[in-house]
Amino acid sequence: MAQRLLKIILPEMNQQQALDLLNGQEEVTFWLEESARGTFVASAIMDSGFSEHMMDLFERTFSHIEGFRLVLLPVEATLPRIEKKESPDDTGPAAREKKKKQIDTRRISREELYAEVVDSADLSTVYIALTLLATVVAAIGLLKNNVAVIIGAMVIAPFLGPNVALALSTTLADTDLGTRAIKTLLIGLGIVLLLSATMGYVLNATPQIPEIASRTRTDLSDLILALASGAAGVLAFTTGISSALIGVMVSVALLPPLTVCGLLLGSGHLPQSFAAFLLFVTNVICINFAGVVTFFIKGISPRTWWEAKKAKKATRRAIIIWSVILIALVVVILL
Repeated sequence: MAQRLLKIILPEMNQQQALDLLNGQEEVTFWLEESARGTFVASAIMDSGFSEHMMDLFERTFSHIEGFRLVLLPVEATLPRIEKKESPDDTGPAAREKKKKQIDTRRISREELYAEVVDSADLSTVYIALTLLATVVAAIGLLKNNVAVIIGAMVIAPFLGPNVALALSTTLADTDLGTRAIKTLLIGLGIVLLLSATMGYVLNATPQIPEIASRTRTDLSDLILALASGAAGVLAFTTGISSALIGVMVSVALLPPLTVCGLLLGSGHLPQSFAAFLLFVTNVICINFAGVVTFFIKGISPRTWWEAKKAKKATRRAIIIWSVILIALVVVILL
């Protein structure tokens, strides 16, 4: 289990209250640090799954105090190793229920997740450049029927972040994050469509190329792939593991179909272009549906109860809407 170091900074007058909170947490090992006069500083080390609880606890207690600050840092290793404390009644029903809850919450904290997702959803020159390069590489790979080149394009494509941000914004009922994610995603997808359409017009793409033809039809396996991609992308973010390889899965579902749509649109093959666009839309819906459901299952929610109530309602509404659209798409595919 990964560990986190939480630095707690408070005015010295609140020292005893902070120590009482720390002493009440069996899962935390802490120590006091030297600090400037009038300031209390403590460092606490814990499993990453427990860091959200600690941050919420201190924020609820001290957020109104000037000079209060929490700093969360990843821990690569610590010696001597911190052994898990066990009590004699670890086999009782209460202990088993407690252990079950701990397993269910083994993820990075809400704040850590939010900071990472927000950074990955920013519209930047790097994002635009990677989108341009990925589109060029994908279009060439499709036109040459070269699978290796297409895979290379999916490694470059930066579409994981905006999709995860969109799912997280629904889970947290965060309108600002959702707006940023949609803006970044739409601009990226617009670049792909415009550039690939230009290349299709210049290079005269044909729907007879196998790699292009395979993306002008949609079946249930495409839905399963997109659902798995969305769930894997969210799990990569919530557990703190590298999302680089997971991003390839999301790009598999988004970049090639949209590039095929643009290539065929530019070369005048409108029916096949629309079929590729239908596959792309299906994949977008599946990725975001799986993302919202996975965030919900992982227990991601706002800190305050009134925000959590609002977010829970928004999440349920999104799941219902995505489900209805998904069922309609399955019906269309089967017919």
